[in-house]
Amino acid sequence: VFCFVFADVPPLGPMDLPLSLLEMGCSGRCELITHPLPGQPLAPQSTLPHGLPPTNLSLEREVEKQFLQDPAWLPIHDTDFAFQKVTERKVDVDSLLSSNPSPLHSGLSVVRDPTTGMLLDFTEVLLENTGLSAKNSLSLQRQPGPPSESLRGSNTNYPFLPGGMEELTLDQIKTRSEQEEEIDFENSDAFLFYSDVESSPSPKEAGKEDKSKPKENPEEKKKWAIPVDISSPCEDFYKRIPNPAFKWPFELDTFQKQAVLRLEAHDSVFVAAHTSAGKTVVAEYAIALSQKHMTRTIYTSPIKALSNQKFRDFKNTFGDVGLLTGDVQLSPESSCLIMTTEILRSMLYNGSEVIRDLEWVIFDEVHYINDAERGVVWEEVLIMLPDHVSIILLSATVPNAVEFSEWIGRIKKRHIYVISTMKRPVPLEHYLYTGNSTKTQKEMFLLVDAAGNFLTKGYYTAVDTKKERTSKHAQSFGTKSIPQNTSDRAVWLTLLHFLSQRQQTPVVAFTFSRTRCDENARSLDSMDLTTSIEKAEIHSFFQKSLSRLRGGDRQLPQILLMRDLLKRGIAVHHSGILPILKEVIEMLFSKGLVKVLFATETFAMGVNMPARTVVFDSIRKHDGTGFRNLLPGEYIQMAGRAGRRGLDATGTVIILCKSGVHDMADLHAMMMGKPTTLHSQFRLTYTMILNLLRVEALRVTDMMRRSFSESHRDTQAHEKRISQLKQMLASLPPQETEGQLSDILPYYHTVTELQNTREALQQAILESVNGLKALSVGRVVIVNNKQHLNALGVILQVSNDAVNRTFTALIICEKGNEEGDGKGEDNASFPHLYNTALFIPEGPCSHTVQKLKLQDISAITVKTLKVIPDRIIDNYNKRQQPRFRNDPPGQAISTATQELLRLAEANPSGMATLDPVNDLQLKSVDVVEGSMRLRALQDSLRDFNCIHSPTFFARIKERMSVQEELDRLLFLVSDQSLTLLPEYHQRIQVLQSLQYIDSSGAVQLKGRVACQISSHELLLTELLFENVLSPLAPEESAALLSCLVFTQNTQMEPHITNTLKEGIDRVLSVAQRIGQLQRECGIAQTAEEFVGQFKFGLTEVVYCWARGMPFAEIALLTDVQEGTVVRCIQRLDEVLKEVRQAARIVGDSVLGSKMERASLAIRRDIVFTASLYTH
Repeated sequence: VFCFVFADVPPLGPMDLPLSLLEMGCSGRCELITHPLPGQPLAPQSTLPHGLPPTNLSLEREVEKQFLQDPAWLPIHDTDFAFQKVTERKVDVDSLLSSNPSPLHSGLSVVRDPTTGMLLDFTEVLLENTGLSAKNSLSLQRQPGPPSESLRGSNTNYPFLPGGMEELTLDQIKTRSEQEEEIDFENSDAFLFYSDVESSPSPKEAGKEDKSKPKENPEEKKKWAIPVDISSPCEDFYKRIPNPAFKWPFELDTFQKQAVLRLEAHDSVFVAAHTSAGKTVVAEYAIALSQKHMTRTIYTSPIKALSNQKFRDFKNTFGDVGLLTGDVQLSPESSCLIMTTEILRSMLYNGSEVIRDLEWVIFDEVHYINDAERGVVWEEVLIMLPDHVSIILLSATVPNAVEFSEWIGRIKKRHIYVISTMKRPVPLEHYLYTGNSTKTQKEMFLLVDAAGNFLTKGYYTAVDTKKERTSKHAQSFGTKSIPQNTSDRAVWLTLLHFLSQRQQTPVVAFTFSRTRCDENARSLDSMDLTTSIEKAEIHSFFQKSLSRLRGGDRQLPQILLMRDLLKRGIAVHHSGILPILKEVIEMLFSKGLVKVLFATETFAMGVNMPARTVVFDSIRKHDGTGFRNLLPGEYIQMAGRAGRRGLDATGTVIILCKSGVHDMADLHAMMMGKPTTLHSQFRLTYTMILNLLRVEALRVTDMMRRSFSESHRDTQAHEKRISQLKQMLASLPPQETEGQLSDILPYYHTVTELQNTREALQQAILESVNGLKALSVGRVVIVNNKQHLNALGVILQVSNDAVNRTFTALIICEKGNEEGDGKGEDNASFPHLYNTALFIPEGPCSHTVQKLKLQDISAITVKTLKVIPDRIIDNYNKRQQPRFRNDPPGQAISTATQELLRLAEANPSGMATLDPVNDLQLKSVDVVEGSMRLRALQDSLRDFNCIHSPTFFARIKERMSVQEELDRLLFLVSDQSLTLLPEYHQRIQVLQSLQYIDSSGAVQLKGRVACQISSHELLLTELLFENVLSPLAPEESAALLSCLVFTQNTQMEPHITNTLKEGIDRVLSVAQRIGQLQRECGIAQTAEEFVGQFKFGLTEVVYCWARGMPFAEIALLTDVQEGTVVRCIQRLDEVLKEVRQAARIVGDSVLGSKMERASLAIRRDIVFTASLYTH
């Protein structure tokens, strides 16, 4: 190729001919041009669209200049020796000292003439909040951080202020912590009290609020959750929203219209509806609104696969959509971002700038908050969201939607509108199926009709048919039973044949074990459900989707097996299937090309994948601890996949009865039962504690107090009652503590303790065998209550009620005090506690028969009397009637009364009583300690002075009961009553002993590293700081860290290198150490349980994968299924990323680059092919 360089050609002189050579294309041919173009001295130099290619005299010189001598291009670390030869870098120390100028504290403002608008002058005005930055403030007024941190934030940033919390100034924080130190809940009578979450607004604010909100009855407790009535149609919808942000090709249901109206008003909503009812409409409208308002929406989902599917759907609808999951980041600048909840949580903690522009957060599948492992993340995110963000919650039908919304409304201090609908667009019919051969293939019995009625007739017919067949079978074949699996196969073949005849495909068959899914699909080798056109379509789609795999990966046994199944219209979907295959199957299924899909429960969580029919292989599943029946919520979620909106009139749900018909009660509970309520799974994690400790203004106790598990704390009502009690205390006469009454307070406390000790002892006596024997008929006891003081009685009857046991007894009393009109109030001073003298009537002795509670019996004596209980009770009851009122008492009663009187006169100063320890043989520590304490307290009572002044006790009792209730309520609204508080202190202790925080709670370097890590933060941080990963090669460290992401047990023993074995031992010893420390600090998990979470079954697999072994060979090294292996390696990549960031914080660049190399080694081939939904 000729290159003409005209750069230095002088302009044309008068002697020069107007000739020019023009190069034709790139072949090197040239043409002579003799007619110059007007206005141009030279003809064009080339036909190439951009002129001639650039030229250079010396390429080598240029490259050297650009790549080797430009210091900006050179890396700072690991500069290779080659660079050193080419250029000596000049050290520029000053560049390290450069810092940004501090922000100006004032600006200029213009003064204009009000009439003409002319500029008159400039004045200086002070600017507020100039010193605020992401490192020192929670306010939205703070300066934005550097662009590189705008998406994920940084772990040194403060979060934005969570909605519903007040931002405190430093002085307030100080006084708050001082107040906390002064409160001593154990010993103090008076508390310093500061307001809780629901503090009442100041009068100024209250006035503001009243104007904006409709006047409410002040007596009513403020309701945050507002249920929306969706029974009547929404007539004025189009009037109220003349130009909606988004239009659908179909008419909206009432519940959707109501939700859209609420979104237009910028309110938060909770929408609970069945799977296919159309909740997505609400999400779509919010996204459209935020695009109209130029704000952003975040859509969170619990599962990565779900995020990918939503990304595709929304991308097709809106275009401007981004995706953030652990391993993928697509167009993060979009107005709608789809992510998993964990990523949103870390964005909130790290103060991401995205939060500023956020208008909506949409939580899909909110019933996932019940997930024990990850439910806590939802609560953290809901608590941490700032005030300006509105919340949209989409959930399956849940019974306690209002209660849940009330909680969110209360912590966010804003109304939430609850829209729940039980309507199904396609009603379901539930059948029992007992067929297992061509003859019996029509044996399908309706159990629940489309209107939702449970039909017992269908159930009994099914039972009869099944019985009849078994008896016939036994007659014809003798009693040999046919093996299970052949009959399984027969049932499936029969059923699917029957369904495809009736055009009831596609079918989803839910099977609760992965191996059974595979076996069932393989057993249908003779079945073909697709036409030749469909076969061609399936083949081309399959080939096209897998074209992105490497040649060897396309020949994996799982892929070949699935290809054969798919061609016949059969497929399998569970966690052991390769992710790319799962996506192919989902796409073919939604196109209607997969006719039968054997799936586990996870398929029910997928996005809109409805079928014509759903079949349940069984209604029992293993949930990790044992087998149990399906819960109504699980059954409804899976059965809800039946019935395609717009295609089917009803959906069919079939339950197979293979071994026999299921129990009717079980079926009824499962089909008609209430779905699972939303329960809080809130628990403390070290990451949460450390993230909140970094920020002075946020306290972990605030987070705990706002959690759903504490939502029962009705602080508003408590506060009202507290102010009432304070007024009551103020109105009571002041307490005299002079002279004789100087020791009245200690006396009161002693009496209270004595009563509590005695009650505990009595309870122990009642619960013991010997105690009950002693308290039997004929036993003489000492009775103390409002009516009697140290009176003797004899037990006549003992009730059978073990909870509130009562004793009917005959008691001696004064003549005229038989009825006990309660005028014995002065007994409230408990003289019997220090005065053991028995009651002896002054006048004639009378008697009464009463039912006594355990509290009324103050002691059990050593004496028993022979009595005839029935006669005594009958005689006494007879004499209670008016006409027998004056009859003399019967023989049995007189004898018993005389005996009791004789005993009392014989022992006037008190009778010998049964001692719980020595006589009743109660040897437990509590009882022994209790009875010793009781004796000590009783002896101490005699020394008090105040017992000589008669009316003292009633007054102090009234005052003290008010004070006690006040103390109790103050305790309830304070942080001290939080359920998780003890565990919080234990975890703080663990963090202090590992030096993650110092004694004052300030986060140290180790703590900053742990903040970066989302799971197993303690173990990973300890491994980092103990240099466990340093001696290992990149592939070995990846293999070692696989124990953090792999959770299954394996049968096969991995073959690994010695350095890896040593690494595993070190990991286990570190885990053991942490586990023991946690146990010592009081955390419930044992060290064995803590160590047991780390499973090393995949170390060999990951090691070989990182060293470049192809996937086909790796799959043979382990009994773990391919899909699980891929998922573990993908999650391992996220762990390696976290370790890399952690190494950067510590400043260990060697480890950082090692993690990067490990990450590169595992990110290849089939494990990291991009999702079909996103590309």
